[in-house]
Amino acid sequence: MEQITSFLSLLGEEVEDAEEEAFYLFAQDIPSSNLGFVDSRATTVDLTINNQDYTIHQSPTLLSSTRAGGTTGAVLWKITPLFSEWLSSATNPLWTRSLLSAASTVVELGCGISGLNALTLAPKVHHYIATDQEYVHRLFRQNIETNHQPSTSTRSSKSRKQQQQQQQQQTKRSKPKQQQQQPHATQQSTSSPNITFTSLDWETDVAGSLKASVGLENPDLGSDDEEQGIDRGFDLLVSCDCIYNDALVAPFVRTCADICRLRPVYTTNNYGARSRTPTICLIAQQQRSPEVFEAWLQETLKVFRVWRVGDDVLGEALKSGTGYLVHLLLLR
Repeated sequence: MEQITSFLSLLGEEVEDAEEEAFYLFAQDIPSSNLGFVDSRATTVDLTINNQDYTIHQSPTLLSSTRAGGTTGAVLWKITPLFSEWLSSATNPLWTRSLLSAASTVVELGCGISGLNALTLAPKVHHYIATDQEYVHRLFRQNIETNHQPSTSTRSSKSRKQQQQQQQQQTKRSKPKQQQQQPHATQQSTSSPNITFTSLDWETDVAGSLKASVGLENPDLGSDDEEQGIDRGFDLLVSCDCIYNDALVAPFVRTCADICRLRPVYTTNNYGARSRTPTICLIAQQQRSPEVFEAWLQETLKVFRVWRVGDDVLGEALKSGTGYLVHLLLLR
């Protein structure tokens, strides 16, 4: 795994102590961003990411409602456009070090209504699965439909036809397993064939069936793994501003770990040319409560190795002192 090892060398020292990391980060001056909304009263938000214009529809009414289970995904948060721009930039080392490519599959936890990460990253990868509670689905789909750019994400008709045929064949072969552990309410956005939304409850749903639920479990002919070389894992897992509540920490970390266990654990000496790469997990968050952050990091360090992505890699918008953090996780 030379690409991952090379990428990690850019990040600096591994984070090993949650209390020390929290003290260091929250001892710095942090600019006030209120709760972190872009504009919680607007029904639409216009913005530009990597020279592409987007109009994001959101719901201030839903945000202020008393819906059980939370409403924070109903509007756009400030960190999301910044993270989307960084992640989809051609100069991001994930792309320059070939950790992401047109063949990659990506999953997002807590996507919210905006779909920005999906909109900016999906044109560059094979497939993007966005997950959240079902209440965000309608606006998520509207934003995908409104902002989808065919000129940048449309593949050749021959390539798409081959992918669809392969997915249909694999769906038939794996149908019994899908019925047993499929996440709820999967639906593919019609205008963007490689973006899929599916509801995922971190406490009750089985994250290991995400690919099966959308017919993406294609055999990896270069693998010697069991079960006919079926790859249930992802190249990248992302989550943006989902850590703000103590009660969410344990189920969130457990879901991240369950998804990452679908791929091998990262080591520097046990990979052959035909092995799959581990899942890279990127967690972006706004600095709010040091107690919640430390609780998340303590829980995370039990199952993940952790690196804080440094200023040289993040750039100006997300660097130290902005009030935003990005950590990279690799399963132990």
